Amino acid sequence: MSAPSDRPLALLDAASLYFRSFFALPESLRAPDGTPVNAVRGFADTVARILTDRKPERLVACLDADWRPQFRVDLLPSYKAHRVAEEAGDEPDAEEVPDTLTPQVPIILDLLEACGLATAEAAGYEADDVIGTLTARETTNPVEVITGDRDLFQLVRSEPTPTSVIYVGKGWAKAEVLGPAEIAERYGVPEDTAGAAYAAMAVLRGDPSDGLPGVTGIGEKTAAKLITRFGSLDGLLAAAHEEHPDVPKRARTQLAAAAEYLAVAPTVVAVVPDAPVTFSRDDRVPDSPADPERVAELAKRWNLGGSADRLLTALDG
Repeated sequence: MSAPSDRPLALLDAASLYFRSFFALPESLRAPDGTPVNAVRGFADTVARILTDRKPERLVACLDADWRPQFRVDLLPSYKAHRVAEEAGDEPDAEEVPDTLTPQVPIILDLLEACGLATAEAAGYEADDVIGTLTARETTNPVEVITGDRDLFQLVRSEPTPTSVIYVGKGWAKAEVLGPAEIAERYGVPEDTAGAAYAAMAVLRGDPSDGLPGVTGIGEKTAAKLITRFGSLDGLLAAAHEEHPDVPKRARTQLAAAAEYLAVAPTVVAVVPDAPVTFSRDDRVPDSPADPERVAELAKRWNLGGSADRLLTALDG
């Protein structure tokens, strides 16, 4: 077992970061052959900032091997259903990704490989599950999950090593570092169970962007209050069944009406802690790029300009 370290293991929600880069930068950023490279350049800049500002000892860009895993769809057919491309000729269950983003993803992966930075995925699972599994395994380094997706707030913890989420929903310049205390303060849930309480609250509240209907009439504040009072979703449902006076009659009715959803939603919402993760390489951040000539070749071919330079400088630093 490795000795404990103060430097973090950075787990990047890669798709979340390159989607945001794609929409943050203009498509006029192009390679000589006309291929847009706005997502590549924005992603490279973000990784450079992560290396410089957070100084991780280890870093993994976590990938979606399956953005809509079958086990989640089997439990809840509405899961991400609205994101499935329905246009004639599309692949079945293909996510609607902007046409000019798709060609940029292999370039991002080539750049990470040339830099010597690890990627990881798990067949049949989402990046969230890769992140959840690597967090569950970690006993040496503090974990920093870097994402623009609130779903991963469920991973915050204090032990065995601290885990926080660096939330970049408003960009890196406005990134928020959220641990158990910050999640507890923001959502009104107990600090000692903030991650699990957030997941339970998310089940009740629902999330239209993921096709989670939630429980009709129970919003975020009510959900947080009920979970805090009864400690868990199971505790709340037991109290509702027993007609506990702290569960309002209207809420009891709403929970009963949503029984079928509530039977499956916790499994859909929870990230998997034991996915079969495979790595492209060792996750330690190298002291220098693995293949600087390849980085230079990619930078020239794809017109990565200052973004590649900043990434190289961050690695050398």
